[in-house]
Amino acid sequence: MSVLLSDVVSGSAVGLRGRLWRLSAAELRAAAIEASAEILRLEAVRVAVVDELSLRPDDQVIASRGVGCWLAANTMLQIRDGKKIAALGAALRPFPAVTARFDVGDCSFDHAVLIVAFCESPPKGMPDEALPRCVDLLLAAASGVEATTTKVRNVIATLERVFESDEIPPAEDVDRNELRIASTLNGRVVVRGDFDALTGEMLLSALSNLTMPTPAPDGTPDARSAAKRTADGFTELIRRYLDCAKTGVDGGQRPHVNVHINVRDLAEHRDCAATPTDDGMAVSDLDVGHMPWLGPLSVSQTRLLGCDCFLSTVLLDDHGAPLDAKPGKRLVTAEQRVALIARDSGCAFPGCTCVPAWTDAHHIRHWANGGPTVMNNLVLLCRSHHRLMHRKSGFVGKWEIRIGADNKPWFIPPPSIDPGQHPRPANTTFKT
Repeated sequence: MSVLLSDVVSGSAVGLRGRLWRLSAAELRAAAIEASAEILRLEAVRVAVVDELSLRPDDQVIASRGVGCWLAANTMLQIRDGKKIAALGAALRPFPAVTARFDVGDCSFDHAVLIVAFCESPPKGMPDEALPRCVDLLLAAASGVEATTTKVRNVIATLERVFESDEIPPAEDVDRNELRIASTLNGRVVVRGDFDALTGEMLLSALSNLTMPTPAPDGTPDARSAAKRTADGFTELIRRYLDCAKTGVDGGQRPHVNVHINVRDLAEHRDCAATPTDDGMAVSDLDVGHMPWLGPLSVSQTRLLGCDCFLSTVLLDDHGAPLDAKPGKRLVTAEQRVALIARDSGCAFPGCTCVPAWTDAHHIRHWANGGPTVMNNLVLLCRSHHRLMHRKSGFVGKWEIRIGADNKPWFIPPPSIDPGQHPRPANTTFKT
């Protein structure tokens, strides 16, 4: 680490922005990682100090009605955050294994809160001797750069199902379901609900393809917030139900988008694409896709859509006039998609937590180049990572996917990310 980089991590942020241009991209990445590790270290120090102070309170702490309120009064923290710090310190005392991971910076504050909450209130059907093993599983999900809150919550949910008791788990108790709809003074309507997991899954599935970002006709990204898109999708869901319950289909046939392209232009090799002739080249001969509403579409984007689509073929003569049309068929069948979900549990790209409903079935070897639509040539990818596999614009290098001896996808990063190009397993370890 250079002297300047050391100053960035350990020094003040005052005037820092004016000096950062001197760092390379690699140094900026290193500084961001070092700063994040330092934040975790100081977070653990603060929790330990505050907890010790709570055990030996002085007059100032007592006058502030507890160490959490005292911390908030003497820092820029809110009272609720000060109390959370004090509460975590006290909760960690009976669980040294969790404390050790938190103290070395291998478990974030939020993940430590989730784990100790599970330890304090384990499933009623779980024997006491099972707790250490459960803690190990939770710490594995919470440790390392690939740790996410979703993974930790999924492990907790799995353990709660494993150690079922005679009582219905809160996530499955339909008697707790509530939906409140009330009109406000200005004529609007407020909706508040609390549902069991299955009802929530049905609601999210119904809203899935209605709440995705929709760009404007000129390509401008959707400016709506996630909350606004959800509200718009909910309105559309109600409208479709009232119009004879015409709900969308998610994971069967995709929302209908027509894209037209020549087979030769869909081939991966450029020498297979359309080339000029002595008579010149018409616009219709250019190697691009075409959409009836929005017009031209790049070949890379067309290939991306072609991985998981409803394919119709039309035989044309030399003048482009149709001679014959074959019945449409799905490249990836419903049965194959069910099998892919069972294997990949969502987007398989390392570190991604995208749910199956928001994924495409990607052909590892593109079907236009002879790649078969079989399980060992398919992998589920979210739209962002699907674009990445089709050489996202501006990205240096290219990820590769191979099916390993375990019949699961493995991802090989480009040299710009990992000079050794060590294969990485699909991100399915903690998915349920």
